[in-house]
Amino acid sequence: MDVAHLVHARHLVSSGPLQRLLHEPLVHFFVLGAALFGVFALVGRPSGERQERIVVTPGQIENLAATFARTWQRPPTPLELDALVEDHVRDEVYAREAAALGLERDDVVVRRRLRQKMEFLTEEAAEAAPPTDEELAAFLAAHADAYRVEPRLAFRQVYLSRDRRGDAALADARAALARLEAEGADADLSTLGDPLLLPADVALSSRSDIARQFGEPFTAHLLEAAPGRWVGPIESGYGLHLVYVQRREEGRLPALNQVRDAVMRDWQLARRKEALENAYRALRDRYVVTIERPPDTGDVAAR
Repeated sequence: MDVAHLVHARHLVSSGPLQRLLHEPLVHFFVLGAALFGVFALVGRPSGERQERIVVTPGQIENLAATFARTWQRPPTPLELDALVEDHVRDEVYAREAAALGLERDDVVVRRRLRQKMEFLTEEAAEAAPPTDEELAAFLAAHADAYRVEPRLAFRQVYLSRDRRGDAALADARAALARLEAEGADADLSTLGDPLLLPADVALSSRSDIARQFGEPFTAHLLEAAPGRWVGPIESGYGLHLVYVQRREEGRLPALNQVRDAVMRDWQLARRKEALENAYRALRDRYVVTIERPPDTGDVAAR
């Protein structure tokens, strides 16, 4: 290169964009950071420091192979298995180094995942021992309302519309009741009452099903009606009803063998919740928790 070219190149560096770039503080920061990173990579671990040990057990290797087989529907080749093992080691190395640097402390996703794993271990331990029949029976008795079988009724009904009959509705109902009492359980309902979308003959139904169709006030009065006779009029949101209760089954608490699956499921759920709460309280007691609230929400609290 001749002298003229050298002078021209020097002029570009000293007065052009490159010179201005070299004077930027941000560039200095990145250059310094890269240098420090290189030094750390070379001497970050003192030569005399004992290396940590990572052991990949036969069980872990079998699990890696099984996971591969489930995914690809075939066992891994020796080279593929070696790659799986090396990737497992890579995971372990990065996980340990990240934990040593405390990288999980400000990562909400990682912290939540760690919490989930702790809770999973607690729940798994709580379910290790299945409940005895005595424990399930005690749980059933303590939560009887959740398993109690509702009363069930089968009945016939005649409907009289207040809107259609006006002031005569009550008198018409009493007259129809007298006729029904004379005819008994097999009375012909086709010529009595007013049209209603709900059935005249209601098959054996639970209390809640009846309440959904006829309303709660009607159902409450119906449960007080004596079976085997026409009673009424009973008021509903539709109007007046004359009712004949054909069959009644009282509410009851079922035997354990009738609801075992449901009781077992609810017992396990309750056991998991209790175990999680107990485990958390035991762990929390190992810490002094200081909550520094903003000035407008109260003083600093230590618990």
